[in-house]
Amino acid sequence: MAFHRLAVSVLAALSISSTDAFAPGSLKTARTNNALRMVATTPADLGIGTDSDVSNGEKDQDGTGAMMDLTGITFSGLKGKALSIQAEDFPKSKEIKAIIPKDCFKPETAKSLGYLSVSTVGTAICTAVGINMASVIGTGIFTLPIWSAYAAVTGTVAMGLWVLAHECGHGAFSKDRKLQDTVGYVIHSALLVPYYSWQRSHAVHHQYTNHMKLGETHVPEEYSEEGAFQQREWFMKTFGKEKGIQFFASIQAFLHLLVGWPGYLLLGATGGPDRGMTNHYYPNPLTEPPRPNKELFPGNWKEKVYQSDIGIATVVGSLLTWGACRGFGEVMALYGGPYLVINAWLVLYTWLQHTDTDVPHFNDDDHTFVRGALHTIDRPYDKLDPWGAIDFLHHKIGSTHVAHHYDSGIPHYKAQVATDAIKENFPEIYLYDPTPIPQALWRVCKGCVAVEKRGDKYVWKNNGVEDLL
Repeated sequence: MAFHRLAVSVLAALSISSTDAFAPGSLKTARTNNALRMVATTPADLGIGTDSDVSNGEKDQDGTGAMMDLTGITFSGLKGKALSIQAEDFPKSKEIKAIIPKDCFKPETAKSLGYLSVSTVGTAICTAVGINMASVIGTGIFTLPIWSAYAAVTGTVAMGLWVLAHECGHGAFSKDRKLQDTVGYVIHSALLVPYYSWQRSHAVHHQYTNHMKLGETHVPEEYSEEGAFQQREWFMKTFGKEKGIQFFASIQAFLHLLVGWPGYLLLGATGGPDRGMTNHYYPNPLTEPPRPNKELFPGNWKEKVYQSDIGIATVVGSLLTWGACRGFGEVMALYGGPYLVINAWLVLYTWLQHTDTDVPHFNDDDHTFVRGALHTIDRPYDKLDPWGAIDFLHHKIGSTHVAHHYDSGIPHYKAQVATDAIKENFPEIYLYDPTPIPQALWRVCKGCVAVEKRGDKYVWKNNGVEDLL
């Protein structure tokens, strides 16, 4: 991930940066100074710019768009589809909304609470098992393999709670605003996520998806003579091409899945450079932003950041008290391990939803909300296990994410209907990569390092390593 330069220096040993971008899209119509709403839902009609994609190639055989110079570009399971679509191929926001059943935009409180009960009961059962295990086997170093397995299971189940809190932040949980914010605030605070701070930054993420300068999280690093691309080259020269790129990819996976989320909350790691370095617990930029008018927490949001901090302080205080009374080994076993697994799931989803070796990014001149949102990728999380249990427990957050990025007010239990409508009516622009998740992650770790501009797109540069991806 492309850590902010100062963030890299703070994270010291974690200086190998790189990859992708979770950003949601700057609107061409967003040049109108419209403030982001508190809940990140799609504005009424953002329109589409009329600029044509600049390209170095001819129309592809399917006539879906202009294909650029493909030197150094490795195709994912999308087979270059995202690179072939021209700007004028994208529909207007109102055209997409027209084909989605109106019922999809209506949250149902009772149904949302039902799914909340499933995630809550599942997490409670896992926790009860853990408490009993702690009383029997303790939390010593020799029990680490057992507690690692416990963390994997409990964190995977509890990720469902994170997804529902995320839905609260989007206004897709209930029409009862107080109930919705209470549920979201409690769950996210328990997981050390500042609810209102993240609600705002995530709204920015949705508005500027795949934007090179204003995206939030996983904004790519531009190719340079001293960046992550050269670091990957060093690994390949030192250890050989095949082993070197594997070592580099392993470090990428570690940085993203274990360090990336706290790095983002604390330092704005992988956030867009035009907002400077940010912190989700302190509302003012930590460094002077190149574009002060794009500050992450403007106006009344500063107060909401501090409101979020109250919940975080309460949970941190409770964890410290628990550790002082019962020992921090127990805290790590029952809370810390599952917490790290939840974070890893979160980064995995967001990273792969917006990144692959043939998925481009854009600058101000070529980015629109719709273009950014429809560069989201749905993936086969329903095939992670034989029963589709993980996809169910995580409320299909990874397999219906295109519809979610078009309008994040669609509840997860209606997102499949919206997805089917988009896929049926706009098959030429709907992105679905059938690559199994582990292979897709490994490809992204190896190949999504730095981008270079070609025409109106920023594309991942992989000259000389195409056969290794």
